[in-house]
Amino acid sequence: MSKVKYYYDSETLSYQKIEKKKGRRLKIFALSLLGMFLSGFLLLLVYINLPAVQTPKELALQRELHNMELQFELLNKKMNQAQAVLAEVEERDNNLYRVYFESNPIPEEQRKAGFGGINRYKDLEGFDNSKLIINTTRSLDILTKQIVVQSKSLDEIAKLAEEKEKLLAAIPAIQPVKNEDLTRMASGFGYRTDPFTKARKFHYGMDFTAPRGTPIYATGDGKVIRADNNATGYGNHVVIDHGYGYESLYGHLYKYNVRPGQKVQRGDIVGFVGSTGRSEAPHCHYEVSKDGERINPINFYYGSLTAEEFSEVLKKSQEENQSLD
Repeated sequence: MSKVKYYYDSETLSYQKIEKKKGRRLKIFALSLLGMFLSGFLLLLVYINLPAVQTPKELALQRELHNMELQFELLNKKMNQAQAVLAEVEERDNNLYRVYFESNPIPEEQRKAGFGGINRYKDLEGFDNSKLIINTTRSLDILTKQIVVQSKSLDEIAKLAEEKEKLLAAIPAIQPVKNEDLTRMASGFGYRTDPFTKARKFHYGMDFTAPRGTPIYATGDGKVIRADNNATGYGNHVVIDHGYGYESLYGHLYKYNVRPGQKVQRGDIVGFVGSTGRSEAPHCHYEVSKDGERINPINFYYGSLTAEEFSEVLKKSQEENQSLD
């Protein structure tokens, strides 16, 4: 039972009973409800703005995620550096190595082929760091493809270099008789006077005059296919097959130093100067053939003569004199 409250009325000099009003109760209730709502709203704002309280496990995972992002960034930088180095190798490959070995350069589209079309990185989508992971994976795939293509290219270059080395060793590139052993360079390639008939006819080689018994050297690597005197006019002679369509002939030998089937290297002694066969004096008649056609040997002395010596030999070889065979 609620207590009855009174107030003192100074006019009547008596206590009067306080009558409670129904509207006052509703007003107090509404104010209380409003106060509770405002208090809850303020607490919610404070909760939202306060940093979330994380467990030790969550903190460890966050540090691990941050470290992973850092490692991906470092990996991207390293791949960029590797791609820059690879680009320099590709540049030398196309514009130096392949040019030297007369091979076609590898097109850019072939070096980076196989990365268009379907989305091969769909499984990596939908994560917080998908963009970073996809970009890194794509760069790694492209770099791997380029390395594989470049590796195969270098394997090809190595084979070309080996073949080129064999070719350079096989091509006749020195005089068959050393300069210091020569009496003179008697006759060159072209029309000359025949020593026996005195008629003007084509001389298909070069005549190197030297004393009987002077060593004659193989002018390139190859295999001896003849060492006999069964060809008209050449007397005792040696023929070497150098491969790649090249052959060399050494005529009028005093004696042989090789036999058919024997492999020789440039600089090996194949025989000695003589005057056998159709010959007027001791000398070595030397011929070079390419694909069955006899060509001027003067173009094949770059391996043993200086520029001055070559100029002198060239001058003498062009004199239209009398040959010795």
